[in-house]
Amino acid sequence: MRRAHTVEQVRAAEAELMRTAPEGALMQRAAAGLAYAVVDLLGSAYGRRVLLLVGSGDNGGDALYAGALLARRGVGVEAWLLSDHAHEGGIAALRGAGGRIVTEMRTRPEVVVDGIVGIGGRPGLRPEAQQALAAVEGVPIVAVDTPSGVDVDTGELDGPHVTAAVTVTFGTHKVAHLVDPAAAAAGVVHLVDIGLDLPEAAVESLQPEDVAALLPRPTPDAQKYTRGVVGVRAGSEQYPGAALLSVAGAASGLAGMVRYVGAAADTVREVHPEVVGDGRVQAWVVGSGGGEHAGDELAAALADGVPTVVDADALAHVDGLLPAGTVLTPHAGELAAMLRVDRDGVEARPLHHARHAATKYGCVVLLKGRHTLVATPDGRVRVTTTGTPWLATAGAGDVLGGLVGALLAAGLAAYDAASVGSWLHGAAATLAGRGGPLVASQVAASIPLAVRSLPER
Repeated sequence: MRRAHTVEQVRAAEAELMRTAPEGALMQRAAAGLAYAVVDLLGSAYGRRVLLLVGSGDNGGDALYAGALLARRGVGVEAWLLSDHAHEGGIAALRGAGGRIVTEMRTRPEVVVDGIVGIGGRPGLRPEAQQALAAVEGVPIVAVDTPSGVDVDTGELDGPHVTAAVTVTFGTHKVAHLVDPAAAAAGVVHLVDIGLDLPEAAVESLQPEDVAALLPRPTPDAQKYTRGVVGVRAGSEQYPGAALLSVAGAASGLAGMVRYVGAAADTVREVHPEVVGDGRVQAWVVGSGGGEHAGDELAAALADGVPTVVDADALAHVDGLLPAGTVLTPHAGELAAMLRVDRDGVEARPLHHARHAATKYGCVVLLKGRHTLVATPDGRVRVTTTGTPWLATAGAGDVLGGLVGALLAAGLAAYDAASVGSWLHGAAATLAGRGGPLVASQVAASIPLAVRSLPER
């Protein structure tokens, strides 16, 4: 599991470790990891050129000590000080290793190290930092801990900020590494273990071994009913394709049987002969392409008293608290309509709005996006980092709803079903597209391949 801790949690863990660790040990460990990442990005050390942008915090100290290590390996290192209170020990170490202290860029570097603001800094950047970043525009940036200027605990942006190619973080991931829009500014995140003892985190991200451990698998004596029956109430005469794609996600083999109820029954049976009609189910999927009948289908599904995935057209009929086993699957525009806010506001603060919606409706909310968020009413959130930009294609959400419904029917709790389904959906898209374009039906067809690619448990 990749866990993202808050600034307060990290600082408390650092303080505890510093009680027993030799003085300066944490900064030296961080600097060594940072220097290694810079050399890895450069491809070599001797004769290369690196510029450090150094503020007054510990991140600036990390950058300076890393610069000293780089200078000893033959890198030409300059440190552009953006504060009169830069780390004195780091400055001395850099000078002693042959690095130079400057007040402006003298030679164009090959890599810039962002040590401007520490993890406790406020969003946005001061004018002197903005000017320095403008001077090195186009040069790859390695951020120390988090890109300067982002809100570390929320993943929000408010003003100018660093956009890094690589972020080297220490001890644990922070929320800004996983949650957009800040996560998009972090680039590739490299974690350096500095020995912190950390508590549980409210924000986390499933990894392949976690998905493998959670995924329901048939027992030797399994039969179709014990593996779970998922029902799909989707599509309409106007949108039969939504029914097909929802059923395709549900019929990916993770549940024992799929039932379909709706106007596209003949089309569904023609494409999916294994799908049967109305009857008892362990979970429902409702809403995709449902049109004017989506409200009635939602009421019928909820009346059944089983876990329900509410998607697309059915989301407009959600009003008030829902059963705990419900999963809402809006994109930003749909969630904005439900919460009566602007879409731009949801996209700027997805973590806030996903948590707010989960509390308001009393159920799990899966907010689709580049990094999909799965939020619970008690504030826990899982972030999905699998997927590809090509997944932004019509019908992909229909497949996701069906897949989550199948996992609910197979016995997973709503939080696990939504987060595992989202992870598999993204992994299937990556496998289907192979780096190129794809369509939603290909994602559904690749779900079994994504399952087979999981590690043995």
